[in-house]
Amino acid sequence: MKINFLFSETYNFLFALDDASVEKVIKSIGLLEQYGHTIRYPHTKYISDGVFELRIIGVSNIRIFFIFKNEEAVILHAIIKKTQKLPRKEIDYVLGLRNRLQ
Repeated sequence: MKINFLFSETYNFLFALDDASVEKVIKSIGLLEQYGHTIRYPHTKYISDGVFELRIIGVSNIRIFFIFKNEEAVILHAIIKKTQKLPRKEIDYVLGLRNRLQ
């Protein structure tokens, strides 16, 4: 499956992380590319309205939000998760991005 980033800032954010985190990002995006729609928990989790998160667990818990559009995965946004629950403002932001793409 093809992977596209909606914004270059998201790509730059992910690849500016520490080396261990970047390795995990590359591995996780590779799994998404390889398994596409069939990738499941614990690697991904459904958020809402067609938005999923790619879950990267480690010293920094990274969440990469994406949607499936046609035959590709579009990465919308990424954060370092600092609390147990995803912040509502982040969910609202990615849902707004998803709506703009449809």
